[in-house]
Amino acid sequence: MADPSSYRPKPGEIPDSPGVYRFRDEHRRVIYVGKAKSLRQRLANYFQDLAGLHPRTRSMVTTAASVEWTVVSTEVEALQLEYSWIKEYDPRFNVKYRDDKSYPYLAVTMNEEYPRVQVMRGHKRKGVRYFGPYAHAWAIRDTVDLLLRVFPVRTCSAGVFKNAARTGRPCLLGYIGKCSAPCVDRVSAEEHRELAEEFCDFMTGRTTTYIRRLERQMAEAAEDMEYERAARLRDDVGALKKAMEKNAVVLADATDADLIAVAEDELEAAVQIFHVRGGRVRGQRGWVTDKVEEITTGALVEHALQQLYGEETGDAVPKEVLVPALPDPVEPVQEWLAGRRGSGVSLRIPQRGDKKALMETVQRNAQQALVLHKTKRASDLTTRSRALEEIADALDLDSAPLRIECYDISHLQGDDVVASMVVFEDGLARKSEYRRFQIKGFAGQDDVRSMHEVITRRFRRYLAEKERTGEWTDGGNAESPAGAGDGESGGGIGPALTATNSTLTEDDGRPRKFAYPPQLVVVDGGAPQVAAARRALDGLGIDDIAVCGLAKRLEEVWLPGDDDPVVLPRTSEGLYLLQRVRDEAHRFAITYQRTKRSKRFRSSPLDDVPGLGDTRKQALLKHFGSLKRLRSATIEQICEVPGIGRKTAGTIAVALARSEPAAPAVNTATGEIMEEEPGTMGSSGEPVRTGAPDERRGQET
Repeated sequence: MADPSSYRPKPGEIPDSPGVYRFRDEHRRVIYVGKAKSLRQRLANYFQDLAGLHPRTRSMVTTAASVEWTVVSTEVEALQLEYSWIKEYDPRFNVKYRDDKSYPYLAVTMNEEYPRVQVMRGHKRKGVRYFGPYAHAWAIRDTVDLLLRVFPVRTCSAGVFKNAARTGRPCLLGYIGKCSAPCVDRVSAEEHRELAEEFCDFMTGRTTTYIRRLERQMAEAAEDMEYERAARLRDDVGALKKAMEKNAVVLADATDADLIAVAEDELEAAVQIFHVRGGRVRGQRGWVTDKVEEITTGALVEHALQQLYGEETGDAVPKEVLVPALPDPVEPVQEWLAGRRGSGVSLRIPQRGDKKALMETVQRNAQQALVLHKTKRASDLTTRSRALEEIADALDLDSAPLRIECYDISHLQGDDVVASMVVFEDGLARKSEYRRFQIKGFAGQDDVRSMHEVITRRFRRYLAEKERTGEWTDGGNAESPAGAGDGESGGGIGPALTATNSTLTEDDGRPRKFAYPPQLVVVDGGAPQVAAARRALDGLGIDDIAVCGLAKRLEEVWLPGDDDPVVLPRTSEGLYLLQRVRDEAHRFAITYQRTKRSKRFRSSPLDDVPGLGDTRKQALLKHFGSLKRLRSATIEQICEVPGIGRKTAGTIAVALARSEPAAPAVNTATGEIMEEEPGTMGSSGEPVRTGAPDERRGQET
C-alpha cells in the first residue's frame, strides 16, 4: 500500500487550468482517469487526510504510485480526452457501465450494394443503420415480417444471395412477395436501395407519410375498379398499422428523445435508457456499474452519456435527452453532444406532463434492474470470495490469490507440442491476458520438461520487465530474455523479446505482455509437473509466487516438496474454482494444438519450393488438375504454366521427386483404388479424404 504523500506533486507544480489527469500504479498501469475544470483544485482533494476520503477513493490513492496530467484549452476538450483515455486504458477504478445483457438491434446494411435487413448484436459497424435496441430478437423478426409486405428488402445471407444469383431462382420470400429479389434482377440495385431507404425512414418514425400514400393509392385503385390491387394495398396499410401498434404512443407530440434514469446505493448504480422516436418507445437498454469513488448522480449521468453517445454521430444523438440530474457543469456536456449530433441538443430534467410521467416509468425500471442485479451479484460475489479464501487456507497462503495463472501442455503423440497460459482475476477469467506457447527447446513428448520451459519463458519475460522499470536490479540470478520467443494468443511464434522491445518499453499505461505477476501458479498435473514449475521459478530467483498442481485422476492438489497431496472436499468452492481454471487452460491448449495440427495436415511439397507463392501454386494445381499429375509432368510441361520459368520448374520437379506421394484412397467395400478427381483437392493440392485417422490414432493431452 503506497502513501499518497510519497508521490504528491509539489505546491505550484499543478496548473490552475482545465485538464485530464491519470493515476498510475507501481507497474505504470493507468488505474484512474479524471477531468477537471481546475486541475490544481481537483487533485488537491485526493491528497487530504486519508480518513476524510471515501473508502473507494482511499483505496485508489493508496494503490496508485504516481499522478500525471495533461492541460487542455476547454472543458469540452477535457471531456473528449477523458472519454478517449477511458476507452484506451480501461482503468480499474473508473466508472464502467456493463450491459446487463447483449441487446439485439434491427440493422440495415447500407454499406452493401444490396442492403440487407437483419438482427445484429455487439459493436456497431460503420455504414450500417441500427434501430433499437430491442428486448428480444423475436420482437425484431415480428416487426420485419410485417414490414416486408410494404418494403420487400433483402433479408438473406451473402451465401444464399450468391446461390440464387447463380441458379437464377429466388428464395421462398421472393416467390411470396416479401423480397423484391434483386438476386435475379427483378429490381435494380438503385431501386432496391430506395426500398431500403424507405424502410429506414419508416423505422425512424416517419410513418404517417407512407400510410397516407398507401391509402391514397388504395382509393385510386378502387375508383379504377382494380379491386385486387386495392385489396393488396389495404393489407399493406393494415400491416404497417399493426407494426406501429407494437410500440405504444408515449409522447403525443411525436418527440425524438432519449430518457435516462439512475437508481443507486452506496456501492452500485443501475442506469436505464428508453429510446423514444416519433413519440413511440423504439428501444430500451440497461447498464450496471460499481461506484468506485464518491460520485454524484449528475456525474453518473455524465458517464452514461459518454458511453451512450461516444461513438455515435448525426441522428443517433436525439434532439432531446431527458435526465434525472444534470452534470456539473452542464454546458461542456451539452456542447459535446451538439458536436456529436451536428446541431443543438437539449439536455434537461423533465418537470411536468407526459415526459415526467414517462421518466418515472424509466426510473422504476432502473430500480427494479438494480434490485435484480444485487440479488444475482450477492450470490456470485460471495461464492467467489469464499472460493479464494478456501484456496488461501488450503495452500497456506498469506492472502487470497487475486490473480491465478494456470498452465497446460497439449500434444498428439509427441507432435505439435504446445502450452497454454490462462489468467483468472478475482475468480473471473481475463481472456485478454491469455497466452499460448510452442515448445521448441526439444523434440518429442515430455510434459515435465515442457512445463519447465514454459514457466521459465513466462517469468523470464516478467523479470525483463522488472529490470526495465528498475524494480529489479540484481541481474545475476535471472537468465537473459533473449531466445524466449514465446508464441502468444495472437497466434504464431514471435521473435524473442528483450528489454528494449517496443512492447516492453512502451510507457503509455497500456498492459504489457507478461508484465504482472500472479499470486498463484497452477499447473495441470501432479507432483512431477509441480516440481518442474518450482525448479523453473527457483532458477530465476523468484520465491514469492506460490505453485500448486491439480491432478485429473482424483482431483488432488499437489504442493512442491510434499509427499502427500492436499485433498479439498468435493463440495468445496475452492476446488471448483481450481477445476474451472484447469479446464479452461486445457481447452485453450487443445484449441491451439488443433490449429497447428490442421496447418501441418494442409501442408504440401510445393511449400518447400523457395520463392513459390500462393498464386503460382494455385496456377500449377489449376493447370494440372492434381498434385499426382504435377508429379508426373516434365520440366517442359511445367514451364507451360504462366509465370513458371525453367529454373523454377526444375526446382519444383526436384521437390516433388523427393516427397513421397500420399497413399491412394481405397473403397473398403469393393477394394477399388480411388482415382483423384479434379476439384477434390484441399488447399495444399493433396486430395481430400474423409475421416480423421490421426484423431483415431492418438489421443490429445
